[in-house]
Amino acid sequence: MYDRGEAGHGASWAAAGMLAAAVETEPGEEPLLPLALESQRLWPDFARELEIASGVSVEYRDEGTLVVAINRDDAAKLRHSFEFQKGLGLDLTWLTAAEARQREPHLKPGIAAAVWSPRDHQVENRQLGRALALAARGAGVELVENCPVREIICAGGRATGVISERGRDMADIVVLAAGAWSREIGGIPPAHLPPVRPIKGQMLALQMDPSARLLRHVIWLPNGGYLVPRRDGRLIVGGTVEERGFDQRLTAGGLFALIEGAWRAVPAIEELPIAEMWVGFRPGSRDDAPMLGPSGVGRLAIATGHHRNGILLTPVSAAVLSTYILTGRLPEIARPFSPERFAVGDVRAPRPASAAGAR
Repeated sequence: MYDRGEAGHGASWAAAGMLAAAVETEPGEEPLLPLALESQRLWPDFARELEIASGVSVEYRDEGTLVVAINRDDAAKLRHSFEFQKGLGLDLTWLTAAEARQREPHLKPGIAAAVWSPRDHQVENRQLGRALALAARGAGVELVENCPVREIICAGGRATGVISERGRDMADIVVLAAGAWSREIGGIPPAHLPPVRPIKGQMLALQMDPSARLLRHVIWLPNGGYLVPRRDGRLIVGGTVEERGFDQRLTAGGLFALIEGAWRAVPAIEELPIAEMWVGFRPGSRDDAPMLGPSGVGRLAIATGHHRNGILLTPVSAAVLSTYILTGRLPEIARPFSPERFAVGDVRAPRPASAAGAR
């Protein structure tokens, strides 16, 4: 397994770790909901198994999520989203302002309303990346870090290996899971390059007193931002959504929008020191849905395009790709997300292979 940097330090490192299948569902995204809910269902067991395999806590937390409305206009929009999501059968509860502040006393007095989502949880994404790397090594996987893959070797209509800075390595099956950088790797016929692009997100972390945290729940804000409290006292504030390519610069406007939106909901944050600021790049596809499975090139599988749902979809993506690699069949739940929806080609399913033979 190759990584252009340190394993787990790309979009996964920059994320907030929200597992928000319910409150993130918007009109037009109904086809993605079954996949998201299945991954949400898998998360508790996935977290436990990963912690046993790695010895690292991924801090899976099940306190739930609140979506808050600051004023009457926010409340009207929230009511619309609430009715839409309830119509999909999602487990959500409308809260009065008093009920919301009972759950989170540091919410601004006078907020209009909130929605409670008990099944939308969180995980510490940076610990998740560390745990996955340790578990993989423990299972015998060779992780080649700080070694970008320059080219996928394709011959006779199929992938046969990769060329990296350390040389040429042959493989029975190649899995392209390079996130927003997936189109930067050479060798793939242009017709089968995954249509993925970087979507810039600026984020920051404030430092709460770990013994007197301001928040317990994940909080979604009216401007589309969010607050994610960590056990070590960090409060993640995110995240902008920008079509800026691989622009790594933090901007005054982006950070101001994050802080101002958070302050409007939780005024007490103004006393908190800033612990960290960063930029990440979500891998966005043409239809903002993931690409999982056959690429159009034989023996080349794809796992990218997860946009803002990468952490949420981790368990189901692993299950889907494993099934495809070992059996040559894409599970029914993932068929709407085959990369083949973007390109028509002669796709050769991989023959069943051992896990040790897959890269």
